[in-house]
Amino acid sequence: AQLNDFDILPWLHNLNKQRRRLGWTANSSSLAAALSARPWPTALPDAAERCWCSMAKIATRLCLGEKLADIDPKPTRGKSNYFVKAPVFPWRKFPGSDVILGPEMRSTGEVMGVGWSFGEAYAKALLAAGMQLPVEGGAFLSMRDKDKPEIVGIAGRLSHMGFKLYATGGTATYLRDRGIACETVFKVNEGRPDIVDHIKNGKIHLMMNTPQGKKAQYDELAMRLAGLRHGVPCITTIAAAKAAIEALRSLKANELKALKLQELV
Repeated sequence: AQLNDFDILPWLHNLNKQRRRLGWTANSSSLAAALSARPWPTALPDAAERCWCSMAKIATRLCLGEKLADIDPKPTRGKSNYFVKAPVFPWRKFPGSDVILGPEMRSTGEVMGVGWSFGEAYAKALLAAGMQLPVEGGAFLSMRDKDKPEIVGIAGRLSHMGFKLYATGGTATYLRDRGIACETVFKVNEGRPDIVDHIKNGKIHLMMNTPQGKKAQYDELAMRLAGLRHGVPCITTIAAAKAAIEALRSLKANELKALKLQELV
């Protein structure tokens, strides 16, 4: 599991409790372990800045023999703020490159958004990373089967915000069966106009697509590349889609404000 700063200690304490309850031993094949807290040089200043404590000072005291429990490194200020880091991807500089992520390193930097809510902070981070989320227009949805239950709430909120929903056949049927209106759009080679035509014609302003696998790779790649060429944001995971909904809510509510340093301290 990916853990936020300061979440690692309670998580490990809980893990130890579960190990003792289940009778796991060090030789157990089921033993879970925390592999890394990832204290990278770029991550430590960010964590220290938003938690208002000196990581270097804490590390030095630990090296000198003090116990972490005695230091009690809890944030002292800024508890009501949200800080969100987002990667920067140079997709436009590499024509033909798919936006689907893999194990290789593709980001060329990071940005951070600060806000009074998660949605505000995430929207600011996306803007700084070069992704402009639309506040109106058409939203296209195409989900693999295991993600369809998750998309119902997302589609409902998009519709409530005023977006017109478009979806491929399977996703459209799934949504309509659950009372959410949407227009069916052809995949590539299913008929015309297809999803690429809709993107070119300016009907689609936001895309949410979870990869179906190799079988549908060509259709999905053509769709995502069309979106990239025409500046349409493409979201490829359910987690990112849920976060984007919160960012859209903040954008629609005009919550994005510049924060003074005095407000953070």
